[in-house]
This record gives sequence, C-alpha cells and structure tokens, in this order.
Amino acid sequence: MYEQLIKKEKKISLIGLGYVGLPIALEFARKVPVIGFDIKPDRIEMMQKGIDPSRELEPEAFEGCDIVFTSESGDLKAADFHIVAVPTPIDEHNLPDLTPVLKASETVGRVLKKGDYVVYESTVYPGCTEEDCVPVLEELSGLKYGIDFKVGFSPERINPGDKEHTLTKIVKVVSGNDAEALENIAKTYELIIEAGVHRASSIKVAEAAKIIENTQRDINIAFMNELAMIFNRMNINTHEVLEAAGTKWNFLRFYPGLVGGHCIGVDPYYLTHKARELGYHAQIITAGRYINDSMGRYVARQTIKKISSLGKNTMQSHILIMGVTFKENVSDIRNSKVADVYNELKAYGVKHIDVVDPYASTKEVEEEYGFTLKEEPGKDYDAVIVAVNHKEYMGLSADWFRSVTNTNALLVDVKSIYRDQFKNGRDGLRYWSL
Repeated sequence: MYEQLIKKEKKISLIGLGYVGLPIALEFARKVPVIGFDIKPDRIEMMQKGIDPSRELEPEAFEGCDIVFTSESGDLKAADFHIVAVPTPIDEHNLPDLTPVLKASETVGRVLKKGDYVVYESTVYPGCTEEDCVPVLEELSGLKYGIDFKVGFSPERINPGDKEHTLTKIVKVVSGNDAEALENIAKTYELIIEAGVHRASSIKVAEAAKIIENTQRDINIAFMNELAMIFNRMNINTHEVLEAAGTKWNFLRFYPGLVGGHCIGVDPYYLTHKARELGYHAQIITAGRYINDSMGRYVARQTIKKISSLGKNTMQSHILIMGVTFKENVSDIRNSKVADVYNELKAYGVKHIDVVDPYASTKEVEEEYGFTLKEEPGKDYDAVIVAVNHKEYMGLSADWFRSVTNTNALLVDVKSIYRDQFKNGRDGLRYWSL
C-alpha cells in the first residue's frame, strides 16, 4: 500500500473535513493524490475556492495540493486508503453519540474494495473501532476484516488555534490490525509527520492513549477549579497561590477555567461509558467531569451574588459577556460553557444580557444556543464577564471597562488576565476572578 501510494498509483481519501480532517488532507495532498469528502456541499464549495470554513488555515495552505473536494460519496471509490476524521460528540445524557463515525463507516463500507485500508482518527473509547465500526464496514462491503481489508487507528492531536503545535510537529500515534497494516500505516503517516510516529502495539492501546490524554487534562483542571471554589471562600486569590506553588520544580501548571469544546469536555465521557459497560464506576474521572461541567453555572451564581452585594437589582441589571467560543482565538463554539453562564443568568431572571465575540458566527450561536451576538459592546453595564481570553481582549485597560459600565459595577475575569491591573482595587469597579 505504502509503495503504491508514493508512486501515486493509489489515492488517499479524507472523510470529514473539519478542524481535523482538512489539515490532514492538505498535508497528504502535497505528497500523494487525495480525495476530500464532506457531507456539507456548502463547505465543499468554500474549500474548492481555497477557503477553510473553520477559519484555521490560510489560503496558502491549499496551494500546491493534489486534492479533489467532493460531497458525492461515490467519488470515494477511486481511493484506496481511507481516513475517517469525523466528530465523536456526546448526547444530552452525556453518553457517546457514535452516529457520525458509524455513518462515515457506512459511507466507506459502500466503496470499500479488496486491499483497501481504513484508518480512524476520531476519538473513541477502547474497542470502538473493532467492535462498532468494523462490523459496519464488513456488512456494507461484504468483505472480511483482516483478510480483504486492513484497519488502523491514529488518534488526532489537532489543537485549534495553536500555531506552534501543528499537525506535522506533533508525534503521531499509529496502530493497525496486524503487523503489515501497522507498518504501512506508519510509513504513510511518516510522509507528512516531521516529529515522527509512535507505533502502538494494538488498536485498543492507541484508542486508550488518546482518550487518557484529554481525560488527564480534564482531571487536572477540575482540581484547579475545585481549589478556586475553596480559595474563594477563604478570600485568597487562586492564581497567587498557584504562582507560589509553581516555584517547586515538579509542580504541575494547570489553571482554573471553563472546560468546553469537542475534546476535553467530551472524551472523558467515552471512557466512563466503557468503564460502566465493564462494571466499573470511574470515580475520579466522573467527579472531575461534574466539577468542570458546573463551572459555567458557578461563575454565573458568583456574578449574581456580587451584583446583589453592590446593592443592585440583579433582575434589572445589564450584563455584558465577552467571548463565547470554547477557547481563545478560535471560531469553534461546540460545547461552549459560556452558554451555561448565559443560561444560568437567565434562570436568575436577568433580562438584559449582551454577548460579543470577534471570532464566533452569530448565526451558529443562535442555532446552537438560542441567543444572538452583538457586533460591539454597548454602555452602562452593571457587570462585565470576560469569559474567553481572546487576543483582542488581552490589552484592555481598567479605563476601558469603566467606559462601558455604570458606577459601582462588577468585572468578572474568568481567566484572571487583568489581575495585575486590579490587584490593589479600582474605584468604581469591583473585581473578581476564579
């Protein structure tokens, strides 16, 4: 397979061209012929014009690429090495929603030929590739796994908004259903991964390695969030505590905040779900998820308490929320915990809430969360919540916040980016952070 790919006798397909799939497709397309497939024709049309719908890649990234973009699944018949990079979300009960990855498996299964490879990049629980996806491939293709076609798992490590740790600069974990598959998959990815690849001993090991990466971060951030809640009762600034503790060489540097997005806020639920199926209750992981899932509501409740302590009518207060994406400097609003802040404020009866974000699409926000964005902040706010530390917000001064607030107003600094300005107090503006 590898030899035929580099000779351009075979083609690679990418199924799912979002934050993960598109960068992979374009990198491979500089080496071998690629077919890029996505179910949304409007996104395909944008990519055909050299535009990344996710606004992560510049137009130059499309230059010099041997790639065909399509929303016609039949076009995938021309490919021989299929890479599935679709989302793996959770449902309203925090249970894994395998619909996208199973639908993608159906799409691939219909075009699968003898000798083909299928590699999954979507984050799943250990066992999912072979127990859930492979049977779909076999059923739709009429072929036999391991005999007629090969399967592998190479978990994505894309970090949206990160211009330093990009696809080619991060070690890639690869796996295959047998030694031959592993070697062909590893050598194929080595075509584009400058940092090299790590050959995992099995597909399950690779699946498990990926899911604990994000679960580990989730637990560590949950610990910081719990500390923030404890130290808030003690009237101690959490970041000052972390600065002091961080002088020890082996102290792990994590910080409190809202944990959303399609990875850290989702992946641990895949692991706890599989653990439950096996009769084990994952206590630490579940506790961490509970803490992090509650932080949006906690920030809103603290805002309400502090507005009330300023002698204001919370229901009549005018509040500005700055930032709605799940992290800084990206347009991705999936699983944003800022929506929890907004909804909790509404639950407390706050009628006037404005939300701004320089990256998010107001259409997407309205479709996903039911509220709209303002283009620019207004005036006379009783409270401002800076929920996301976008670069546009980093240099704002105390005078700017006073210019958009009433007297005796509140600034909630979720990421503590203005702490140095306000550590000694400022007349006319109460300050609070996690």
